[in-house]
Amino acid sequence: MSTNYVKLLNALDALGLPEFKAGLDRAVDSVSSGAMTVVDALWSLSSKELEARQRRIDDTMVKVSHFPFWKTVDDYDFSFQPQLNRDEILALTDLRFIESAGNVVFLGTPGTGKTHLAVAIGMAAAKNRYRTYFITCNDLIAELKKAKSEGLLAKKLKYYQTYSLMIIDEVGFLPIEKGDSDLLFQLISMRYEKKSTIMTSNKGFNHWGEVFGDPALANAMVDRILHHCKVIQIVGPSYRMKGKEDLFKE
Repeated sequence: MSTNYVKLLNALDALGLPEFKAGLDRAVDSVSSGAMTVVDALWSLSSKELEARQRRIDDTMVKVSHFPFWKTVDDYDFSFQPQLNRDEILALTDLRFIESAGNVVFLGTPGTGKTHLAVAIGMAAAKNRYRTYFITCNDLIAELKKAKSEGLLAKKLKYYQTYSLMIIDEVGFLPIEKGDSDLLFQLISMRYEKKSTIMTSNKGFNHWGEVFGDPALANAMVDRILHHCKVIQIVGPSYRMKGKEDLFKE
């Protein structure tokens, strides 16, 4: 084993090129046998390193987005919700709506896969280097209330404003006190026509006045959300009950 070979291995470690190092012996053998040129061997090693680095970046971006699980559109069983247009959902993963600061709202009864699809689009965004953040509506309001009590509301709102895409899950799952709903309105107003938001809700917009305890504020919020928005209504059985339908037969 030559001294330069050992030095090369150490240099690859120092440079943080594990894939390059792992494939080095095979590449050297291929060049020696004439199966590959030096340039082809170097490109093969470099491309594998780039692919591995991109996977690591993707994983990091997804992890810091706080998704509750890892899901893609391909994981969704459209046969269980046949009224959904698969191509329409897939089109959202091209992320053009983020570039135009548009919004997406998934409406439907519990268990129809709203959160699944929101996460799938969010993961696509995170993997394409869009700063993405997932949070339930009630957790978001709790965070804003805490910041307000500490005199840090403006700072917290500005922090959430930095995300290219926010996913606010379960809007309307629990009632919101009238004073607290104003905190969410402030955030939506700040992001309006600047950043994108995906929301999921089991309540139709006509019930948001009840959810937020203030019909006028709810209407103002809905107005901003819907101005540049794709609304997807999911009408069907609970995705979680798939295969368990017989349990409810008489």
